[in-house]
Amino acid sequence: MDEKYDPQKVELRWQKFWAEERLYKSEFDANRKKFYCLEMFPYPSGKIHMGHVRNYAIGDVIARYKRMRGYNVLHPMGWDAFGLPAENAAIKQGVHPAKWTYENIDSMKKQLNRMGLSYDWDREVTTCNPDYYRWNQWFFLKMFERGLAYKKASFVNWCQSCATVLANEQVIDGKCWRCDHDVIQKELEQWFFKITHYAEELLDGCDSLRGWPENVVTMQKNWIGKSEGVEMDFAVDGRAEKIRIFTTRPDTLWGVTFVCIAPGHFLSEKLVSDKEKLGVVKAKYGMMEEKEGLFTGHYAINSMNGEKIPIYVANFVLMEYGTGAIMSVPAHDQRDFEFAKKYGLPIQIVIVPDGKTEALLVHPSGGECEGGGESLSPEITEAYEDEGILANSGPFSGLSSGKAKKRIGEFIEKNGLGKRVVNYRLRDWGISRQRYWGTPIPIIYCEGCGIVPVDEKNLPVILPENVKFTGMGGSPLLDSEDFLEVPCPQCGGQARRETDTMDTFVDSSWYFVRYCSKKDEDALNKVNISYWMPVEQYIGGVEHAVLHLLYSRFFTRVMRDIGILGFDEPFTNLLTQGMVCMETQKCPEHDWLFPEEVKDETCIYCGKEIARGRVEKMSKSRKNVVDPDRLIAQYGADTARLFSLFAAPPEKDLEWSDRGVEGAYRFLNRIWGIVQRFSVEEQRRMSAEGDKVLARTSELSNFSAHTAVLLRKTHQTIRRVTMDIEREYHFNTAIAGLMELVNELSLFQAETDGEWAVFRESIETVLLLLSPFSPHIAEDLWVQVGNQPSIFIRDWPEWDEERTKEEEIELVIQINGKVRAKARVSPGLSDDDIKEKTLNEEKIKDILSGKTIKKIFVVKGKLVNIVVQEA
Repeated sequence: MDEKYDPQKVELRWQKFWAEERLYKSEFDANRKKFYCLEMFPYPSGKIHMGHVRNYAIGDVIARYKRMRGYNVLHPMGWDAFGLPAENAAIKQGVHPAKWTYENIDSMKKQLNRMGLSYDWDREVTTCNPDYYRWNQWFFLKMFERGLAYKKASFVNWCQSCATVLANEQVIDGKCWRCDHDVIQKELEQWFFKITHYAEELLDGCDSLRGWPENVVTMQKNWIGKSEGVEMDFAVDGRAEKIRIFTTRPDTLWGVTFVCIAPGHFLSEKLVSDKEKLGVVKAKYGMMEEKEGLFTGHYAINSMNGEKIPIYVANFVLMEYGTGAIMSVPAHDQRDFEFAKKYGLPIQIVIVPDGKTEALLVHPSGGECEGGGESLSPEITEAYEDEGILANSGPFSGLSSGKAKKRIGEFIEKNGLGKRVVNYRLRDWGISRQRYWGTPIPIIYCEGCGIVPVDEKNLPVILPENVKFTGMGGSPLLDSEDFLEVPCPQCGGQARRETDTMDTFVDSSWYFVRYCSKKDEDALNKVNISYWMPVEQYIGGVEHAVLHLLYSRFFTRVMRDIGILGFDEPFTNLLTQGMVCMETQKCPEHDWLFPEEVKDETCIYCGKEIARGRVEKMSKSRKNVVDPDRLIAQYGADTARLFSLFAAPPEKDLEWSDRGVEGAYRFLNRIWGIVQRFSVEEQRRMSAEGDKVLARTSELSNFSAHTAVLLRKTHQTIRRVTMDIEREYHFNTAIAGLMELVNELSLFQAETDGEWAVFRESIETVLLLLSPFSPHIAEDLWVQVGNQPSIFIRDWPEWDEERTKEEEIELVIQINGKVRAKARVSPGLSDDDIKEKTLNEEKIKDILSGKTIKKIFVVKGKLVNIVVQEA
């Protein structure tokens, strides 16, 4: 027995035991109810941060709790191992991405194990392993067969200096992160997954996500973005081409005063003669903060009123949304209004609020319009974007927007001008990346046969290791002849491989299914998948609310249609944990400082007083971070876990507090001290009385008053902790309840056998309830009080409802100082609850009828005096 709590010694001892006993190994068992608990797997950057500690501690509590409730729990972990940082390390440090990645995995795996996390490492997934990414390629081929994978031209970020494509993350203020040269938009052939094929189903499926946070479901719905409207063609004046537009506001068609097309629209090259100016607009494509336009010199015909309106190429019009062209209604769209003001274009009011009947044609700047409009004085300062009553809209003037939309849609279809359609904001998923460290796309190009998929039996297409990383000229795969040159699978002639690799979101879109089978089992074993899936509890950051979660839902439907699984949604419940935040500290000379660089409110380097800033998300750039390794070395993993779970509810941001960490450490020390006291007294008692077996409290009935209080508190705490965990994982209040019971234990003095039985049972209850939160100390103390390991194969404690009930006391009820009634209440009721109970007494309700209550006084445990205004 260790008299002093040494978390390092305790934690390493039990981590070794758990690993040797393979305590967390998951086995298929059709006779047991399963529970699949999963935290989003990390990118192996080299070190975990406090956000990881919190995320994984939350998942570990749930997994441990469910095991103790009798579930067959699957709780796996792996590595989202492809990605840009590894390639950057290869360029900057000359270390191969694979070496950098696997070394980081080894380091981070040790950190996770040091936290005491209950993972089944037999199911570990590493996405850069060919055994894993061969299935990415297999999914690609299956989607290619079904027309769900295809290739088309798309715009990408291009650095002319480095001659390479850049990810969005590599573009900083419009410049290349590496050479600081301007980044332009360049059109390249890219591979896409046709996620839009499932747009309606993905949207409808949102309504079944009842275990997801409402804000995440809303974000998914908005990203899919279903909209109903009309699609119609505007003819180009004097030419055969037409511009197809889609609008959800057909009620504003009479207010269209110009048309904008995307820089990548097929007409932009045809209509613009000045290619240099067009290049300027293309370079700023998608930069919404700076609206750039170019008049093509051509006009379109508004199909509704026959008016000629100018055609512009505009950088804010996206080819990825709608038709790549928009009708512009500056009077009723603020973006169009600002564009019209910048380029001197007409503004035609066609919607007015209810009650206002005037509408004007307004030119905002005076002088001749660049697009050929009239010169008029300004009358409005911003667009009116709401619905209202139509004006200047031909036969539809005077109608409300709601009625007009329907009638104009009918008019357009009846006259062959277009049709009513449903559109989605969701665009197909561009998966091509011009980088090395990713899954090779299994496609071969043959001059005779065209695009040829790799034969399934030749998977995986493995990344070559003998490549050079210069950071220039695109993917290193372009210079790898051994990889690039390959015979055509169809004709046997000379062909070349695709050199693009897949977006790393592909890796994380199905990894949860791979966990269902062990590493040495078939990756897509249908029996295993049907047993373990779907995931009952998924845990991760809200920053993944759209892309990762949406892609996973898409992949699940693809797998369903291929015949791998038989359900639609991968994650039944979703918990998005809050961020870990900390106050920033800044030195006037040395800028941001780490916590360890501050002593007595001064900088340790220059001695100058530091300035404390805002509480912000922990960030290396602001140095407001805490190293988990240092925290664990000082206080132990159990303290780190306990603080991260107690400081805030899981879904809320957690504000870091050194005092909070110290408080968690003191609490664990208190429990340690209580068990030491019990053990010493137990040994003394047993040496005096022999090995007498204590009765269980369920076999006893008569207790002293202070023993009854402890027993009642014990059963109340079991109920509270259990219900707090079950009710949206309120770990902070569960731990608070546990602290209250520990307070009772610390004051308890046992003398009789019955008192010792209650004392022992209460201590064991504390350890069982503590075990999911701080597993090492709970396991150690469980053995110290005479039990066999492991505490995690024991059942979760059950409460006796009868033993949770408080003894009632008699309360006197007075009205204006006169006794009017008596009531029996629990002594633990709050003043507010006592007031409510008093006012609901039938006799008191009758007396107070028609009277005005001025105040209610509560004398705890004795009386209530209701002061009323005398008639």
